[in-house]
Amino acid sequence: MNVISNALKGIIGIVLTCIVMPGCNSSKQKPGSVKHRVEIKEMRFQPAALTVHAGDTIEWVNLDFVDHDVTELSKKEWSSQRLPAGKSWQLVIKKSADYYCSIHQVMK
Repeated sequence: MNVISNALKGIIGIVLTCIVMPGCNSSKQKPGSVKHRVEIKEMRFQPAALTVHAGDTIEWVNLDFVDHDVTELSKKEWSSQRLPAGKSWQLVIKKSADYYCSIHQVMK
């Protein structure tokens, strides 16, 4: 069971998408908005999929043993600095985006 669970995590960890709900277009975090945490570990973003609203904040925390970053996939509209182990970076969400680690491009 654990082997299957780990295999599924690996497959799921390949794609990470943030979905912004229609009608939400504020660029500042609003009262009542949510802060989401994405852990970077085992060369994956976890959770693998995340649904957020415009104004929500995502915090990426590097729990891996190597440096990573977080970069918007299609137009490179935003990117974090290099995140050493134990460091984090956050972004207030404005619109839907896929992202990846530009250091380890298989991490999406």
